Amino acid sequence: MKLPDNDPIAKIARRGFLYQAGGGFFGAALGAMFAADGKLKDPHMAPQFPPKAKSVIFLFMCGGVSHIDTFDPKGNQYAGKLIDAVGFGDNVAEMRRPVIPCLRTFTNCGKSGIPVSDWFPNVGGVVDDIAFVRSMWCNEGNHFPAVIETTTGHRGRQFDHPTLGSWVTWALGTANQNLPTFVNIGRASSPVQLTGGYLGATVSATPFQPGDTPIPNLIPPKSSTAAGREKQMEVLNQLNQEFRDRYAINTDIQARAQAYELAARMQLHAPGVVDFANEPEPVKAMYGIGEKETDDFGRQLLLARRLAEKGVRFIQLCHAGGGNGAWDAHGDMKSHAPLCRAVDKPIAGLIRDLKQRGMLDSTLVVFSSEFGRSPWSQNTTGRDHNPKGYTVWLAGGGVKGGVIHGSTDEFGYKAVEHPHYYSDLHATILNQLGLDYKKMECQVFGRTMRLVEEGGGPIREILV
Repeated sequence: MKLPDNDPIAKIARRGFLYQAGGGFFGAALGAMFAADGKLKDPHMAPQFPPKAKSVIFLFMCGGVSHIDTFDPKGNQYAGKLIDAVGFGDNVAEMRRPVIPCLRTFTNCGKSGIPVSDWFPNVGGVVDDIAFVRSMWCNEGNHFPAVIETTTGHRGRQFDHPTLGSWVTWALGTANQNLPTFVNIGRASSPVQLTGGYLGATVSATPFQPGDTPIPNLIPPKSSTAAGREKQMEVLNQLNQEFRDRYAINTDIQARAQAYELAARMQLHAPGVVDFANEPEPVKAMYGIGEKETDDFGRQLLLARRLAEKGVRFIQLCHAGGGNGAWDAHGDMKSHAPLCRAVDKPIAGLIRDLKQRGMLDSTLVVFSSEFGRSPWSQNTTGRDHNPKGYTVWLAGGGVKGGVIHGSTDEFGYKAVEHPHYYSDLHATILNQLGLDYKKMECQVFGRTMRLVEEGGGPIREILV
């Protein structure tokens, strides 16, 4: 096929193109595509059993959501009383702190009657589709170490452990040849939430955003058309064929060449995913799009649904990230109020939209933070960090709705009934994707690396 002489692709000499393709690298999170032609070593593993979920939408609230003020009511009978806080954070000395009151009102919602704070009235309307796990815990009590632990399943950075989405990418590969397998939307608290670690940059997250530019630095020329780009793709394929055969043994060069091809395919398909023009107005209203407080997160969640429709396997949304994260409410619990208003309606809208489209059964929605918050303050009206007991919740993807599992103590400090280390959440997500967490391992640095090192495995009590 011959392109016009003025076409930019036609101006690239064959030898020059091969040199450039072998010498550059488009970026991260493209590796799920690289094994598609069978020339590269296939890093994927097949599901060990039929999956319940095709996609995961992971909602990460950066900074530490207070379970006590949202989904785990404790009342105020202990307000002002001193409680034992030995071992809190890095302190192993005896410590007693006064409980501060919770100023929220809780309402029993849905047919299940699950109590939800007045900060989440819309989520309260969909509790019958949600399983609340009130007994999650982790080890780390400071933000960056806790993000590492809850994101990678490991403590510390002795090894460059990959994030959960990267493990899913490595294990399952892509379900859409034109889009990444692992997408991140929103500003993360830490680069660790995006990394492919020792699995390689090819399985790390691709950043997406609503609007005309879904992926930074991936804008085709304004004069470009879909038909023209398809012709360019054919020429690229012809130019690359000999190159693939000659350098089939060199996986790095193969990956680089195919990265350019994926970039071109994404130029065609990614803009369509973020174009909401054909979305009905009632659907956009369901997400709070057009409303000042909810427009931004609403657009991100609508984008997440559209990516799930296209077969993107792991969609991570980081809300209020950067630094310690805006959910870090040391000074005053009132700082939670605008954050809850920003996410409440869009989250409920996502669940309702997935359900009305018949997608909720095959899409797993997860709501989490790096830890919860303490029953006491630091001499303020806010709450301190608390990794010893907090709430996460899940909806869809083979999870029971309208259930509560586990509990913290009477103060909301420690997980006491059915405690689950955070790796149990990872194991549960993998299980719903058809993956046995015990088999999620690879050989690196001469040793066996595992995603899930400890814990009790999937939380079976909340699964259908």
